[in-house]
Amino acid sequence: MKPFLILQLRPETVASDAEFRAFLEKGGLASNEVHRVSLDQESLPADLDLHSYSGVIVGGGPGCVSDCPTSRDPLEAKMEAQVMSLLPQIVGEDIPFLGCCLGIGVLGHHLAQAVSKDRYGEEAGIARCSLTPDGQNDPLLEEVPQEFDAFVGHKEALQLLPEGCTHLVQSPFCPFQMIRYRQNVYATQFHPEADGAEFANRLNMYRDKGYFPPEEVDRLMALCRAADASAPPRIVANFVRRYRAA
Repeated sequence: MKPFLILQLRPETVASDAEFRAFLEKGGLASNEVHRVSLDQESLPADLDLHSYSGVIVGGGPGCVSDCPTSRDPLEAKMEAQVMSLLPQIVGEDIPFLGCCLGIGVLGHHLAQAVSKDRYGEEAGIARCSLTPDGQNDPLLEEVPQEFDAFVGHKEALQLLPEGCTHLVQSPFCPFQMIRYRQNVYATQFHPEADGAEFANRLNMYRDKGYFPPEEVDRLMALCRAADASAPPRIVANFVRRYRAA
């Protein structure tokens, strides 16, 4: 089979490594079935051929695509620009893509510049999500219940549904939790790869990044460790299962 391309935008090695392990575990992937590119340490290969992969998976990160370019962290801006450079081909050719957390930011920005901090930001923690009618019939949401809990934490969000997109998952405070462009390009606002222990560790690592008051970290970590967020990882598994034979 063709490997999956996993692109990561976390400059913290511990968080990046844990996220990578989560993608492997939740997707049922062996390390030799993926090509990992940690964009904080390396650039995309000059001869990268997206057709040599079963699909592209993009992880999360602390950056915000809606931040003013002149005030951006240079490394975050560089990493996001490299992912953005692939999107014309991905959306133009409907190449299988799963963008997680920051992935919905880069997709929404590319499609419609529809990402900002105006509305729908969510403090890090748990969001109660529900499938839309279209989501109930989408293959990536097979065996995902009508309502489920997911781990979230974002300062920016999609403000509208870009043209050509299908709305799959919503939540009370952030309507666009999961979308699909055309047939094969997916993105989630929540983290489909993280379990409670992993997300709690991320909260501790990003406690001073402005996602929540730092004094709340112990409460939020305990909340996430106790949560039942077993449904979202099925999205990663379904993505791998759907496209690994392509």
